[in-house]
Amino acid sequence: MKISILGAGNGGTAVAAELSLRGHEVTLIKTSNAMHDQNFNFLLENGGMVNLIEEGKTVTAKIKHITRQFSHLTESEVVIVYIQTNYHEALIKRIKPYLRDGQILLLNPGYLSTAYVLKHCSDIDLTICEAQSSFLDCRISEPGTIKIGFRNVRNPLGIYPVSHIKESRGILNKLGFPFVYLPSVIEAALHNPNLIVHTVGAIMSIARIEKTKGDYCMYHEVFTPSVWRILEALDNEKMNVMEKLGCERISYVEACKHRNTLDDSRDAKEVFFWYANMPTRAKGPVVVDSRYISEDVPQGLVLLETLGSKFHVNTPVCTSLIDIASAALGSNLRLKGRTLERLGEDILECILQDKKYGNDTVLFS
Repeated sequence: MKISILGAGNGGTAVAAELSLRGHEVTLIKTSNAMHDQNFNFLLENGGMVNLIEEGKTVTAKIKHITRQFSHLTESEVVIVYIQTNYHEALIKRIKPYLRDGQILLLNPGYLSTAYVLKHCSDIDLTICEAQSSFLDCRISEPGTIKIGFRNVRNPLGIYPVSHIKESRGILNKLGFPFVYLPSVIEAALHNPNLIVHTVGAIMSIARIEKTKGDYCMYHEVFTPSVWRILEALDNEKMNVMEKLGCERISYVEACKHRNTLDDSRDAKEVFFWYANMPTRAKGPVVVDSRYISEDVPQGLVLLETLGSKFHVNTPVCTSLIDIASAALGSNLRLKGRTLERLGEDILECILQDKKYGNDTVLFS
């Protein structure tokens, strides 16, 4: 297939390389000059050659097209958005002229950016797909080289409209990642693990980050029994909101287990700590103002808080974490957060109605 990937950072470059190895014609598009320019320029100068290192083995892929131009989007069957969710709405507005009927737009992950697509591209017949989380844990170790630390054994996807699941599943499965399909994009958005683990982990690590200047690993060090209770309290608020939205009540650790292991007999909390304590885990976050806070608080926690307010569900831990993070960064993280007003209350209603009526006729697996 012809596939375009928007975002040439860690995940975008790695997935572009993997899809190229699987025989797809891939276009990797750099959307800004904010990050990873050195890696992108290396790819431009070296014909799209990328080394993927995993478990001590190196595989070299060649990405066919490396560009900053959006014109390739029109030819693509699948368009994958692989940039931070803070910038999704602005990017969706920029790419609209290049999108066409019948395409699949995959947001990886989404935090309910489906609402932004419906807000700005309602006149285009798109299938909108949201991933719970990135398919790969990876880092650019040097320009043109990516180390893969872990890959999900299941990748849950939500699709809008729900009625498109059957026809789009065949196309998406050609990507070669082990996908499973959720009842709606709502589940994908709120089961984004970063909403829980990044926010609690980074906020509870603020002193450690500053003291060590980032010479520590959040996943290895921060989730002590007391911090774990904070995580569980936030997760309980999330499940309360999801229940109000008509979603199944599934905990963070159960969702983590589903993504990370095929052994359903394992204890979910044990799976999380096995995953968190892997020796391949990268250090960090290395600064307080990292995406763990500057993305996942306004895009994740503010989303949860605004949904809680709408559906009369108390979210005191969520609200407190937003307040603490805002105070630490000296910035009101709600101002650019994912509020109901910004998403569009009428659009949220459309998504909820699609979930309600679509689930009566579609089989999920």
